[in-house]
Amino acid sequence: MELAAGGFSEEQFWEACAELQQPALAGADWQLLVETSGISIYRLLDKKTGLYEYKVFGVLEDCSPTLLADIYMDSDYRKQWDQYVKELYEQECNGETVVYWEVKYPFPMSNRDYVYLRQRRDLDMEGRKIHVVLARSTSMPQLGERSGVIRVKQYKQSLAIESDGKKGSKVFMYYFDNPGGQIPSWLINWAAKGGNCSGSLYH
Repeated sequence: MELAAGGFSEEQFWEACAELQQPALAGADWQLLVETSGISIYRLLDKKTGLYEYKVFGVLEDCSPTLLADIYMDSDYRKQWDQYVKELYEQECNGETVVYWEVKYPFPMSNRDYVYLRQRRDLDMEGRKIHVVLARSTSMPQLGERSGVIRVKQYKQSLAIESDGKKGSKVFMYYFDNPGGQIPSWLINWAAKGGNCSGSLYH
């Protein structure tokens, strides 16, 4: 499998495009978690961790694809609206752009931090422009673990966006992370379902 810049393969980008066109929910126990305002969220239990993977499909009627993709990639803007961000920046490591993100957790839990690769590509699929963003956790000696902060070592996400044919965007997102530490998996999944971790869907 040939890797593109950023450690992601061409196939991975096109797989995200394919799910935007036709959700891949067959052959696994994906469960419909919620369906509201044109958005459907499915989940699949990861038996190794006891946590869930998520897939989101739907239409955002009032946000254009380019604007949505730009906002998603804008770390400085995220720091303005996300109260759980303690630290968020990009850094060049070994010729790759790496994102560092520390998330505030309520007392007495320790904060979590992420080190991950993220790449955006704008693809042409039969004349349709599709914005694709891939992200996954990585390890860089320049961004070592910090005392008192738990490093999230299992994180992966994919996002595909195209026009809905009007003024909005058709969206597909896949998301999984394992915050680790002494947090029971049922509590993490409850928080994700309740929306308290919804900000994490927009790394």
